[in-house]
Amino acid sequence: MSIQQSRTRSYLALIALAVTALFFAAAAPTVQAKKHPKKPAVTKGPAGLKFYTPPKKTPKAHGKLIWARKAGGVVPLKSGAWTKNVLYTSVSPQGKRVAVSGSVTVPKGKAPKGGWPVITYGHGTTGIADKCAPSRNTANGVATGYISYTDSELNSWLKAGYAVERSDYQGLGTPGVHPFLVGVAEGRSMLDIVRASRDLSKDIGKKYMIAGHSQGGHAALFAAGLAAKWTPDLKLKGTVAYAPASHMKLEASLLPSLTQPSSLSALATMIVAGALTDTNAIDPNALLNDPVLALYPKVNTDCLSELGQSDSLGGIAPSDLIRDGADTTALFAELDKNNPAVQTTAPILLAQGGADTTVFPFLTDSLNSELVALGDSVDYKKYPGVDHGSILTAASQDALTFFESNLPGR
Repeated sequence: MSIQQSRTRSYLALIALAVTALFFAAAAPTVQAKKHPKKPAVTKGPAGLKFYTPPKKTPKAHGKLIWARKAGGVVPLKSGAWTKNVLYTSVSPQGKRVAVSGSVTVPKGKAPKGGWPVITYGHGTTGIADKCAPSRNTANGVATGYISYTDSELNSWLKAGYAVERSDYQGLGTPGVHPFLVGVAEGRSMLDIVRASRDLSKDIGKKYMIAGHSQGGHAALFAAGLAAKWTPDLKLKGTVAYAPASHMKLEASLLPSLTQPSSLSALATMIVAGALTDTNAIDPNALLNDPVLALYPKVNTDCLSELGQSDSLGGIAPSDLIRDGADTTALFAELDKNNPAVQTTAPILLAQGGADTTVFPFLTDSLNSELVALGDSVDYKKYPGVDHGSILTAASQDALTFFESNLPGR
């Protein structure tokens, strides 16, 4: 081999080494980015109502983000850095994978080590119709009065350093009928939004609290009871239930004594509709009186504010809802099954207004006794003169102290 040939081979070898070195230098950052992503890959959801219709293929696991987009209307909370509407996976009580909508808001400022602690909030009754979903709320919407009243409290939680997450619940806004006051459906919805939110932002942590009012208090307690097995990867630190719906079977048995037209007839009819999503043993045609059946389809099109009017279900006395001699066995069994007496290792703050005529104090008294008997750690606080809608404000300082004692914010 000549000297020139030897030199040529040496040059070629050096070039090959240089190219190899450049390849690995360029490839290394890409590999590292896959292992330690700075920002989760988030699919932007379609605009308008198409957002609520999931794609044909969704993640198989529950609590996985499908897509997200910037929230509109009056949904964004003013004290947050941003609010996004989300669509995520959950599982129905029948074991079917479903898509659930909701919204996620994070505080302003820099997230603490481990990410923002979370409060997953369960909203009170708005209705069963899709237009009643809180993530669709608008300033002049028919459900806004049943949604925006909580904004002051939710903003205070953001200021204290908590991410606030609000599930619409299964079937409310998304395909299918909303399982109204079916605890497993509500509870899974509240837990799965916490898990899904971690696909949305790396600044959201694993530690969380649960809170909810009325229907949301019912949902919050069921979420607490499900948490250990349903989302063991997350860390529940406590639950606040404001005037939670409970003992629906007992309330149903009292309907014959309520002989004046009332908006309670709208709630009772929605309870029947919700029960039908969880059992085939109830026949509404055999259960409900003809005037109620004539208005029954409205539960799938109107919100509570409309259903409670005198020209709708609110114009019927609760005593006139059920047919004389109707077999209520299946309905009562379903209602009893969904009483929120659950077991949880995390502490509970139970708040009840003394002047509440929607969730009567004696019902929450009984629920407190049941929770304590199950071994739960319950701090039961009663607020004299406080009605159903005012309980969040009345209990605001006690709730914030509870949050900060069990899961500090900033």
